Amino acid sequence: MQFCPFTDVFLTHVCVCQNASYLQRSDPDLPICVERTVLVWLPLAFLWLCAPWHFATLCRKPAKAPLSKLYICKQVVAGLLLLTAIAELALTLGEDYGPSSDSTAQKHPAVLYTNPVLFAVSWMVVMLCQECVRRRPRCVDSGSLFVFWLLQVLCAVFQFQTLLRDALNKEEITDLPRFCLFYISYGLQLIALVLSAIADVSPENPEAKATFLSRITFNWFNSMVIKGFKRPLVQEDMWDLNEKDSTQTICQEFEDIMTKELKKAHSRLQKKQNKPKTKTDHQNGLAKGVSQDVLVMEEMGKKKEKKKKKKDSESNYPNSWLVPTIAKTFKGVVHFISTFFFFFCILYYFQRCFILGMKVRTALMAAVYKKALVVSNDSRKESTAGEIVNLMSADAQRFNDVTNFIHLLWSCPLQIILAIAFLWIELGPSVLAGLLTMVLLVPINGWLATKSRGFQVENMKFKDKRMKIVNDILNGIKVLKYYAWESSFEAQVQEIREKELKVMRKFAYLSSVSTFIFSCAPAIVSLATFAVFVSVSPDNILDAEKAFTSISLFNILRFPLAMLPQLISTMVQTTVSKKRLEKFLSGDDLDTMAVTRDDSHSVAVSMTDGTYAWERGTEPVLKNISLDIKPGRLVAVVGAVGSGKTSLISALLGELHSLKGRINIKGSVAYVPQQAWIQNATLKDNILFGSNLYEERYLSVVDACALGPDLDLLPGRDHTEIGEKGINLSGGQKQRVSLARAVYSSADVYLLDDPLSAVDSHVGKHLFERVIGPKGLLKDKTRILVTHGIGFLPYVDEIVVLVNGVVSEVGSYDGLRASKGAFSEFLETYGKEESNNADESDYEQIDTLPEGMEPQADDSPEDIVSSTLKRENSLRHSKRNGSVRVRKNSSVRSKKDSGDKKGQRLIEKEAMETGRVKFSVYLQYLRSMGWCFVTWSFLFYFIQNVAVIGQNLWLSDWTEDSVKYFNTTYPTHIRDMRIGVFGALGLAQGFLVFFGTILLADGSISASRTLHTNLLSNILKVPMVFFDTTPSGRIVNRFAKDIFTVDEMIPMSFRSWILCLLGVLGTLFIICLATPIFTAVIVPMAIVYYFVQRFYVATSRQLRRLDSVSRSPIYSHFGETVSGLSVIRAYGHQKRFLKQNEDTIDQNLKSVYPWIVSNRWLAMRLESLGNLVVFFAALFAVISRDSLKSGLVGLSISYALNVTQTLNWLVRMTSELETNIVAVERVREYAEIENEAPWITSNRPPDDWPTAGNIGFDNYKVRYRPELELILHGITCDIASTEKIGIVGRTGAGKSSLTNCLFRIIEASEGRILIDGIDISTLGLHDLRSRLTIIPQDPVLFSGTLRMNLDPFEKSSDEEIWSVLELAHLKDYVRGLPAGLQHEVSEGGENLSVGQRQLLCLARALLRKSRILILDEATAAVDLETDDLIQNTIRTEFSHCTVLTIAHRLNTILDSSRVMVLDSGKIVEFDSPSVLLNNQQGHFYSMAKDAGIRGGTSAPKNISSVL
Repeated sequence: MQFCPFTDVFLTHVCVCQNASYLQRSDPDLPICVERTVLVWLPLAFLWLCAPWHFATLCRKPAKAPLSKLYICKQVVAGLLLLTAIAELALTLGEDYGPSSDSTAQKHPAVLYTNPVLFAVSWMVVMLCQECVRRRPRCVDSGSLFVFWLLQVLCAVFQFQTLLRDALNKEEITDLPRFCLFYISYGLQLIALVLSAIADVSPENPEAKATFLSRITFNWFNSMVIKGFKRPLVQEDMWDLNEKDSTQTICQEFEDIMTKELKKAHSRLQKKQNKPKTKTDHQNGLAKGVSQDVLVMEEMGKKKEKKKKKKDSESNYPNSWLVPTIAKTFKGVVHFISTFFFFFCILYYFQRCFILGMKVRTALMAAVYKKALVVSNDSRKESTAGEIVNLMSADAQRFNDVTNFIHLLWSCPLQIILAIAFLWIELGPSVLAGLLTMVLLVPINGWLATKSRGFQVENMKFKDKRMKIVNDILNGIKVLKYYAWESSFEAQVQEIREKELKVMRKFAYLSSVSTFIFSCAPAIVSLATFAVFVSVSPDNILDAEKAFTSISLFNILRFPLAMLPQLISTMVQTTVSKKRLEKFLSGDDLDTMAVTRDDSHSVAVSMTDGTYAWERGTEPVLKNISLDIKPGRLVAVVGAVGSGKTSLISALLGELHSLKGRINIKGSVAYVPQQAWIQNATLKDNILFGSNLYEERYLSVVDACALGPDLDLLPGRDHTEIGEKGINLSGGQKQRVSLARAVYSSADVYLLDDPLSAVDSHVGKHLFERVIGPKGLLKDKTRILVTHGIGFLPYVDEIVVLVNGVVSEVGSYDGLRASKGAFSEFLETYGKEESNNADESDYEQIDTLPEGMEPQADDSPEDIVSSTLKRENSLRHSKRNGSVRVRKNSSVRSKKDSGDKKGQRLIEKEAMETGRVKFSVYLQYLRSMGWCFVTWSFLFYFIQNVAVIGQNLWLSDWTEDSVKYFNTTYPTHIRDMRIGVFGALGLAQGFLVFFGTILLADGSISASRTLHTNLLSNILKVPMVFFDTTPSGRIVNRFAKDIFTVDEMIPMSFRSWILCLLGVLGTLFIICLATPIFTAVIVPMAIVYYFVQRFYVATSRQLRRLDSVSRSPIYSHFGETVSGLSVIRAYGHQKRFLKQNEDTIDQNLKSVYPWIVSNRWLAMRLESLGNLVVFFAALFAVISRDSLKSGLVGLSISYALNVTQTLNWLVRMTSELETNIVAVERVREYAEIENEAPWITSNRPPDDWPTAGNIGFDNYKVRYRPELELILHGITCDIASTEKIGIVGRTGAGKSSLTNCLFRIIEASEGRILIDGIDISTLGLHDLRSRLTIIPQDPVLFSGTLRMNLDPFEKSSDEEIWSVLELAHLKDYVRGLPAGLQHEVSEGGENLSVGQRQLLCLARALLRKSRILILDEATAAVDLETDDLIQNTIRTEFSHCTVLTIAHRLNTILDSSRVMVLDSGKIVEFDSPSVLLNNQQGHFYSMAKDAGIRGGTSAPKNISSVL
């Protein structure tokens, strides 16, 4: 039998490849031997390499997935392929050994046996692999199988076309069976390829069900992009996170490693402190204990450490442990990236980098939060809440940024080395000239980096300081408005801001210098190289090939050289952040062993010989205290202000630093702090505080804590959302909610820090009877009650008397009275008639109605803000079945109204702009920069770009010389001119960029200044209602994150955007110049490009907005946690809050993750577009090769190669600019809120106004907002000079509204108020408010010195301040402080007791010397002794003033000249107390009776006679 021609051809070729090149023929092709061997075996080898990895799953227990149709199809196709392989083998066997075979004929070559056998085995392997994929849990498809099918199809293409050509050339098919089998199996392989690109399962998150192909092209993200293009995305559109990206998983890993690393660092610190200080010891501070796989950051740290010997005070915390921790936690990703460095994978590489950055940020944020929960008082004092928020926002973000680029640290040098190697091949040793230039630039950059690092540290300090004051302003905004102190605080913030901007300007100028160096670098380097190249020998002529290859290589150098300085500055900033984070995270924790929980003790609470201080190294506040409290006892702790009552409670909670002694508490603890801490959640959640709901217990607690009637007042009953810091509850309500939370937790030991002081006397009595006292809900529990109320003392089991931090007496009420010690004196002074108080049974109930039916200020069911604003008037409720008189004409609100208000939100979701950023926002930013700066900097950049193009055109012209002077000597004058012009253009670029950058820096700093000033001054002028309904986290976010973006991000992205835009335009110009036909391609490509970008930007921008909005709750929740730390710790709820924090961060990650993917989605599509540009540029150059100059073609292609990157950056920058400009939009939103009346008007009152202090109300009506009902109904009255007026009334009667109207916190809707004959509505707010004085209910202090708290404008002399301190009974205390008046008050005045804060507010009032004083029940949180002092001071020092007192305890106003009784916004009685007490039908009489004050004929002259 004859051989078939197919085999014949094959044998002739079998690897005896003729010398004639297969590619030089008219029909280029590969040798058949390669097609039938190498190309067949290559895909199969790949499959066999991957197979063992698949088979590993067969050994494990299978996670069986059901047989899907897709799986069955895949197996059927593989089965059919197996059959084709067997058929081919059978065919060959039949032809060689079959009955019809010719035994003498030559047998088929071995290939025809091996290939079918290999295929048959491979198809079985494929079937097994597909089964393994099905068994793998949550596996969608196999990447390796997809790549195998792709290789298989691509490699078989050559055989496909060879067989086809052969058949066409010979016009017959010589070997029909094999021909058919090949095409059948090829078709089946195509089907298999398609099937392998389809997913099998469909879980929620599209990424989880994405196939390999979809994952590498990011096609799975299309649905999000399309959705984002059609309509703005919202949080609900976000997909769930993959488990490995969730906060909990990330943190768990990070925590474990952090603990180990911290231990090592602590032991290093121990050694260091124990060693004598030597010079060498300083230098390797960073080098010790660094594991090998640490990111290169560490090395940089080392260099810096050598240069800067730190002061000892700064380095006494464990350092250099944070980076190793991060590296070890996330090392899997790090190793993965470094190995995976192919082109296609560069996208994946970026995505992994960004996700790594996101994870690092998450881990750090969660670690900071966790640390804040356990941090000790010493460490907490070092960083205020504002600073810790900065750690969470700015510093964690820095780490995020640096991890994105961390791999450039090795890839930049690698790129530089490769580029130089290729340049050497092109230009020989002349490259060394260029190299030398580069090396010279390195030390300059090193110096710049060190300088900028210093500026960075300084900058962070100012940022912290500024945020601290802003936080203070927001917390005390009401007091600022009352006292008209806004301008002083504005000046303080502005002063710090100016310093911050000054540092920023220095930083920007330094950056400009480094930009100058780096933009000159490529030009100088190429100049040096070319100059040396042509000067070395006359034979070296620059031709197109050499010049443009070199230019392309120099362009490759541009990227790493431009990235390195950016990288270095990011590194610098990160080292600063690293130190800050290390310092905070390695601070001391609270000593968990300070309080033991041994249940075997017989006593419930025992303290043995305890001495405690607030911090290390300070004076102890409690000395040698020993206490034993038996289970089930009620123990009262009494003592004067500052005697250590609160400190005792804090010691029992383990919050104090123990110097000696032991504390044991048996069982669980519940704690009610002196100032109630309320969460921004519903009222119900505040009471349940994470416990399960038992309806019966819940209702009994609500009832016992007298919250029932309050619920009727709230718009959604117990589903009403309570604002931040309990803003829509009165002081008393907050305190009762706080007490209810404790009672509901049903703990064993109750620590009650004066919960009864903030409530009315009869409510206090109710709470004592129903909750705390011998018959209350807690009668079987152990209770420690700090109290100032003498009335409760007879009913307690034991009394502890504290004097100056020492227990002076312990005993029962009667025992202590009899002992005639400090306690009996205390009682003598205050308790004469307390016991005569009327008994419950004496009260008669006269037509009472439940409190819920109380006259209401307004009735709008959908109104929320009004209820917020009513926090002033819903102050203290009368609580015994509500003895309220209902008069026929009063507006009564029935209970059923509250049904339809369930769960009303007080704090609306943060408004978020949607759609495109309005052009006006860009304009506003440019306007704030100043048009002059903008135009000039743009002009400079534009000319610089022209210079770049000019330089390259000059070069292309230069290359033509190689043709012109072929085989002749190159004239030196031409050579010198060429080099000279080339160099001049290069230097010109540098200078132009330098000036452009400096102008832009100045412009952006002026924009930063303008925007911050507008924001600050507007926020201070906004009416009070805004602060009541806006969580401070949102405002802080504007000042922290958004201003940070305006300061640092926008200028960078703006500059890059201009450079990228000009770069792209330049490239297109050059290509069109070289090949004009290219313009035809530009239009369709621009359209595609535009659509891709619009799609992307719409989604990306909205994702960034979601990121901003979902970030606020992280900070809000954090601020809330910090303020309620002692409560959270006391209840042991740290885990729950950690979980809540993790959920909040997860919500944020849900929008960060898709944003990262959207970047890669875009890059993938732009890379393809960029490659098209290169393709067309090359194609047109080849088509018109005869008419073009070689120089121009080289130029256009080297430019085209660059375009992908520039295009990519342009879209990235456009979107980044649009994303970042959102910060301007958000700042603008708060800078344009409507203001209250002007601070100063043209109508100024006389300097000594008010001289007399007469106040007149003339038919005065007021409502909170135009659409609401009136809250004051036509008040008309006259108050004469020096009169003392008491204002009383039930909750919601309008007492506080009246004082707010005097200060014009609320404006009149009709009528007027006259003070000394001047209508106050005609005056500026500052003129009015600065002449009145108020002592508000909550004593608010600001962080700063004591002197600043009393006199922020520094108008008074030190003598005046000392004299008011003496009158406020604080002189001795302040004298005793080491710093005296310069004593630093901590955030919120935390280092002073509540009583001392109240006395400071009194001192403030005394210092203002105004003729009108308003007292908003300022004595609630003070013990009786201090109360007496305050009352006496007011009586003597304000005798010449008109005094209005809003009273909640009637005995404080019984010596007033007249009492005004308000009811539903009207005056119902107004006369002297004696007259009112004699009118038995009157309101005042019934209120006095409720409070247990006996009616009498004359008002007593002294409070003590009433008590």
